Amino acid sequence: MKIAILGGTGDQGFGLALRFSKNHEILIGSRKAEKAIEASENALKIISDKGYSADIKGMTNLEASKLADVVIVSLPFEYTISTIKELKEALKGKIVVSIGVPLATAIGDKPTRVIACPQGSVAELIQEMLPESKVVSGFQNICSKCLEDLDCEVACDVLIAGNDNDAKKVIVELASEIPGVRGIDAGKLEISKFIEQITPLLIQLNIKYKLKGAGIHITGLNL
Repeated sequence: MKIAILGGTGDQGFGLALRFSKNHEILIGSRKAEKAIEASENALKIISDKGYSADIKGMTNLEASKLADVVIVSLPFEYTISTIKELKEALKGKIVVSIGVPLATAIGDKPTRVIACPQGSVAELIQEMLPESKVVSGFQNICSKCLEDLDCEVACDVLIAGNDNDAKKVIVELASEIPGVRGIDAGKLEISKFIEQITPLLIQLNIKYKLKGAGIHITGLNL
């Protein structure tokens, strides 16, 4: 499967690129191709040092969107609308994964607060902008530092929400490929607003207890 990660030069997107590269072709996207190419070369070096090979390329967000089967949107909230507008045509009919959170850092405030999103969540905003795409929400609450450390088993459940059951199934299975991660179908896309707002809580816990990366586990659920 070809997976594009828009904004894959950032911590979260880069970590997901490393993890998914073991089983899939990865296209790291950025507004500037040079930045994406640099990130892809860095990723390939990290993977080579671990003793295996991968297929990772860097290119513009538009090029990556056109070529991919699944597109992960890993963008700061403030750039989401403008970027998605430019890519609307290229994303038609595709599974689009929103990992965004409307953190108040977008307006110069604290990362432990969120901005109210009129649609309810970033995922619902993206679905409204992409009516012909299958938008799925997930990966908001997984630690980027743990993702980047390939020796680390990521101890975290990933809550997946969406209105298309087949698209959700693909992303639940994708999440579960990461060692230590359990992908969980959390319901319709409207539940994304609650999933997204777990992130500032985890940031606060990381700060308070000086943690490497807090995560969540859903107890009592045997899958």
